[in-house]
Amino acid sequence: MELVFLGTSAGVPSKERNVSSIALKLLEEQNSIWLFDCGEATQHQILHTSIKPRKINNIFITHMHGDHIFGLPGLLSSRSFQGGDDLLTIHGPPGIKEFVETNLRASGTHLTYPLSIQEVEKGQSISKGSFTVEVEKLDHGIPCFGYRVKEADKPGELLVAKLMERGIMPGPIYKKIKENDSVETHDGQLLKREDFIGKKKKGRVVTIFGDTRLPEKFQEFAKNSDVLVHEATFEHSKEETAKQYFHSTTTQAARLAKQSNSRKLIITHISSRYQAEDDNWLLEEARKIFPDTEIATDLSHIKIEAL
Repeated sequence: MELVFLGTSAGVPSKERNVSSIALKLLEEQNSIWLFDCGEATQHQILHTSIKPRKINNIFITHMHGDHIFGLPGLLSSRSFQGGDDLLTIHGPPGIKEFVETNLRASGTHLTYPLSIQEVEKGQSISKGSFTVEVEKLDHGIPCFGYRVKEADKPGELLVAKLMERGIMPGPIYKKIKENDSVETHDGQLLKREDFIGKKKKGRVVTIFGDTRLPEKFQEFAKNSDVLVHEATFEHSKEETAKQYFHSTTTQAARLAKQSNSRKLIITHISSRYQAEDDNWLLEEARKIFPDTEIATDLSHIKIEAL
């Protein structure tokens, strides 16, 4: 499970940053990749990574501002030429279906794979195999959503030493114990699975916010995230500007991470007014409140390890 930041700028691209797009690589878990937003030139950024567009089978759009969606028609079209033939599902706010269908129709684009477009709403829970995606409506100038990706808990490890103490040697019976509530051995022992399986491994949680102001309102949505990805369009001294334009500051994102008991904060969606040399002090503003903070840069990778 790994995040790849394809674009980390707010509004318009800068020399160092492209506009918004994040890939969540689930190759080990589902042999797939999910995309969160698809700003202009996202497919160009993908060329600098190992990501294969045919592996992208879910796209989650936070809102309809251009810096989050203008790369979508091109990516959908190119996927037809890159071996993509599996179903691709787009989840997004009201208007995403009309936007995609109009662009494909007007450009005469024919896709070689099935496409499903689902418009989301506040409080929705979307099942994706061993993952669930929860949807929250944020506080932005137009309808905007955040997505909380929850991995199902995994069964604990088989307690091999305990089995061997009972005289149960490795073999096919180990598989039976894992898969059944109880198993009777050839010598009449009744083995209950719960007695020979360790504690469940807690599934990971990644919460990805779209654009929003006043993030403190969303503590419950971000609660206990292993990784919280949040916009930090402005520096701390620009809180009034951030409020006016429905955005957040470095310190507001950090306060949310602290109040929500998140493990790690990644700040992104950095205004183009800031250059690469500004990254360190923007990061320090957040770290004064929440030390385990990183600032995303284009093409940076963040591994999400299980506890």
